[in-house]
Amino acid sequence: MSVQPFTDLPALARHLRDELDDKKFILLYAYNGVGKTRLSTEFKNLGKGAEDEDKRDTLYFNAFTEDLFSWDNDLDNDAERVLKINAESRFFAGLDEMEMDNRIRPLLDRYADFDFRIDTDKWEVSFSREVPDDDGHRTEDGIKVSRGEENIFIWCFFLAIVQLVLDDDGSGPYGWVKYIYIDDPISSLDDQNAVAVATHLARLLKAPESQLKTVISTHHALFFNVLCNEIKRKKNRRDRFFLARDRSSPGYILRDTGDTPFFHHVAALTELYEAERSGELYTHHFNMLRAILEKTAGFHGYDNFSACIRQDDDDLDGVLHARLVNILSHGNYSLYEPREMLEENKDYFRRILHDFIQRYPFNPALFPSEAPAEASSIS
Repeated sequence: MSVQPFTDLPALARHLRDELDDKKFILLYAYNGVGKTRLSTEFKNLGKGAEDEDKRDTLYFNAFTEDLFSWDNDLDNDAERVLKINAESRFFAGLDEMEMDNRIRPLLDRYADFDFRIDTDKWEVSFSREVPDDDGHRTEDGIKVSRGEENIFIWCFFLAIVQLVLDDDGSGPYGWVKYIYIDDPISSLDDQNAVAVATHLARLLKAPESQLKTVISTHHALFFNVLCNEIKRKKNRRDRFFLARDRSSPGYILRDTGDTPFFHHVAALTELYEAERSGELYTHHFNMLRAILEKTAGFHGYDNFSACIRQDDDDLDGVLHARLVNILSHGNYSLYEPREMLEENKDYFRRILHDFIQRYPFNPALFPSEAPAEASSIS
């Protein structure tokens, strides 16, 4: 499994651009807080001209794209709630001439049951929904859609622009687009919509007529795996990676996920193993460990993750360890403000982790064969 180190995000962004010289797609999986959004910004910035401010080559979707839309909730009258569009952004080039309503609506109908209208004079979007009443149904205008519905509307807006790019012969408002960079488009979607979004996106971008080069990054395991299955890789081509911070330096590493679809829980397990070996164990690592145990239990048909913790009839530690994982994984532990584990909990964590790795036949190349760190005695 190939591992490539990078000193910083600009270096990684330059590498991705070089890789796209002979590839159509790059897929990245990374946990929240690693730097996916900042990486997309660095990639976009490399396409800007130092002398020509209008030069650019990347159409991107990330948290900044979502910030181009903001709510006016009509606090005075509480009646005409609209989603305002940032008219200063070049993201909306050609909005008033491209009949975006008609381009977005067929996409939105895949995921939502509300309607919308774009006012290109006021640069705002109003929403409506059919609701039941005594006469059958009526249209309720000026509604505020949920956060998830708002996100899917913005996503469909972006997809409509991507379709414009694909249809552009170079003379339209998006003729400058060479790369598309998409970072976590589905943060508020359930699994069903995650599958639908990934499938639709892959089929759109891998169309034979598309010459676009695309980078997609996400923290959503299901979304990533569906993309891996939909976007078939050529033999020996490395185009799907696990992105993480380099524990041995201030930089980053890309780990090739191999020729099979990438499984999030295996990458997470190697991260936990490396954290244990370094001694840098934090409270959120118990949350990660529980998630791995639950995925393994589900794969093997068990109802509870405790089935994947060694606990023979005479093994009191097994019962204790299951209870510890259950308790210590319920804290609201943050990846952004990590808190180190207590030494006693580190010992328990080591025992559970190494027992799990030794019990299941994971690829031994992922876990060096030296003996587990010696755990202190726990009375």
